Amino acid sequence: MSTNTKQKDASADKEQSQAGQRFVYQDDELIDKPFDWGQLKRLFSYMKPYRKQMLPIIIIMMLVGAITKLTVPLLIREAIDKAIIPKDTNLLIIIVGIMFGVYLIQWIANTFRIKFTNMIGQRVIYDLRHDLFSHIQKLSFRFFDTRPAGSVLVRVTNYVNSLQDLFTNGVVNLLIDVVQLCGIIIILLTFNFKLGAAIIVTVPIMFFVSTKLRKKIRHAWQDVTMKQSRLNAHLNECIQGIRVTQAYSQEKENIHFFTKMNMVNRLSWNRASMLNQSFGPLIEITGAIGYCILFWLGAHLIQTEEISVGLLVAFATYIGYFWEPITRLGQMYSQLLIAMASAERIFEFIDEKPSVAEIEDAKPLPSIQGNVKFENLVFEYEPGRPALNGIQLDVQAGQSIALVGHTGSGKSTIMNLLCRFYDPNQGRVLIDGQDIRQVTIQSLRSQIGVVLQDTFIFSGTIRDNIRFGRLDATDQEVEQVAKAVHAHDFIVSLPGGYDTEVQERGNVLSMGQRQLISFARALLANPRVLILDEATASIDTDTELKIQQALKTLLAGRTSFIVAHRLSTIRNADKIVVLDHGRMMEIGNHDELMKEQKIYYGLIQAQYKFLQDAV
Repeated sequence: MSTNTKQKDASADKEQSQAGQRFVYQDDELIDKPFDWGQLKRLFSYMKPYRKQMLPIIIIMMLVGAITKLTVPLLIREAIDKAIIPKDTNLLIIIVGIMFGVYLIQWIANTFRIKFTNMIGQRVIYDLRHDLFSHIQKLSFRFFDTRPAGSVLVRVTNYVNSLQDLFTNGVVNLLIDVVQLCGIIIILLTFNFKLGAAIIVTVPIMFFVSTKLRKKIRHAWQDVTMKQSRLNAHLNECIQGIRVTQAYSQEKENIHFFTKMNMVNRLSWNRASMLNQSFGPLIEITGAIGYCILFWLGAHLIQTEEISVGLLVAFATYIGYFWEPITRLGQMYSQLLIAMASAERIFEFIDEKPSVAEIEDAKPLPSIQGNVKFENLVFEYEPGRPALNGIQLDVQAGQSIALVGHTGSGKSTIMNLLCRFYDPNQGRVLIDGQDIRQVTIQSLRSQIGVVLQDTFIFSGTIRDNIRFGRLDATDQEVEQVAKAVHAHDFIVSLPGGYDTEVQERGNVLSMGQRQLISFARALLANPRVLILDEATASIDTDTELKIQQALKTLLAGRTSFIVAHRLSTIRNADKIVVLDHGRMMEIGNHDELMKEQKIYYGLIQAQYKFLQDAV
């Protein structure tokens, strides 16, 4: 390694903690606890559904392969002692033919074993990834508030992928190696106990030395998974924020920081790999000692005619076979350490309990009328910092409620509690007199439509994005709602019309077009309660004039909550609720609040002044 490379590695090593500080999350702490055999058992429990289907075949093929392999040295002994030394050509031909048949059987058995173990391994990985992803879908907003998307992504992809070798090869190879080791030990001790015992005595020495490395190796691979998680989190953030990065010309700074993290990740992998590879030389040295013992003692036993030359060669072959599984068992232990480091991270997520969960006897919410009541709501995102304090509001079915106030006043938080993305610390949310914590989450949210300011468009066609509101909707229904919200004209002008493919987050569409699609999606879902959270904030004035008519259709007969700053969006609401620092300060319609000339009046006057200044 060059001096410059060493200096770079040393510099990166010093900067490791500095580079990691930006991305330290609660799931990135190094797990320092004993090897958890219970967790390993839990990991292997994913193989249970397939044990009756394929495991018997795999075990049979494994035993056939192991037995045929152990037969070869015996044939070599017979060939040397009874055919080569006595110069019996006919017997040698027979033994060679038998040996060829043994190798053929071994090849067939190994082929089928590999085929079925790969099938089981891939099914186990599929099941594990499915369980992890399904559980993540059920986790509450609080979980995602404290974790970057990259940290979640790395568990579903990288950590699960790191278990593939364990399930496709590791488990079966472990059984094969154990069977082979036991068979070799029995054969060596049976043929000549003195020579066999002298060779095997080196094994405890090797295991004693190797145990000293185990804890270091485990911690090293845990550190690797942690660094990879942070690297993925940073990479995801950079991709999502590339426009901001380029707008402020911070590409060089981003590259510099990524280089630091990449270097730290490389050094972490190098340390783990170095410790992992230390098993190989250890086993080679132990194997060399075993061969020295074999030929020194074996030569003496041949001279005293206790063993034959063929038996000595067979012993040498068995020793070669003996250290192969020993080497693989050492590698298997390292593989288990890697798997455990990944499994610990995976099961951390699977064991995560949703902060918003259904009670055991939760019942489906019947079709609602749309009466909504907030009873003395108190809510905190962080302990000691209330986002809502004593919210009391009664909304009748079909009413439209506008929520206004400065940023951070609690408008969106009320909507989050209504959808039960969070649960209040105190108080209740009632729909048609039913506490929403007593009903199933799916039955609640299926009757509430949400249109957000930051509209999310999925990869796929525009038709599929609109149909996301109701998956069983027909093409005609999709086009009808698009026409109702004035999205039809721009959609049919696209090259593929409704079948136009849009990329991730709908970047090929303008902000206004994305929001029109979200309106169509909400209208197609036909909810009884509708939430518009700054849904018209990014729509230009011309588009807004068109959409006001669509809103009349969208809001008709529905209980609606509108979070907005634009006067045109809120002035026709039945009630306007003015919030300030999580408290309700005023409530009434537009005319009533303007007459009072308090907070709402000040907000409107400020908006008028802003518009006049802009002109």
